[in-house]
Amino acid sequence: MDLTGARWRKSTKSGGNGGNCVEVADNLPGMVLVRDTKDRDGATLTFSPQAWRSFVGMARDAR
Repeated sequence: MDLTGARWRKSTKSGGNGGNCVEVADNLPGMVLVRDTKDRDGATLTFSPQAWRSFVGMARDAR
């Protein structure tokens, strides 16, 4: 999978202290990508936009 066009942004819920952060790229057609900021060359999770919206909604509701 070619991810060279992904535009990554740090989660707004990530702290500014360099700790546990995730980055999300949602500009590629039909997929949302998630990776660990500290290990950008490591694994990248891929979600459908619908699955990502469901996850974010459930996380928001759990607060």
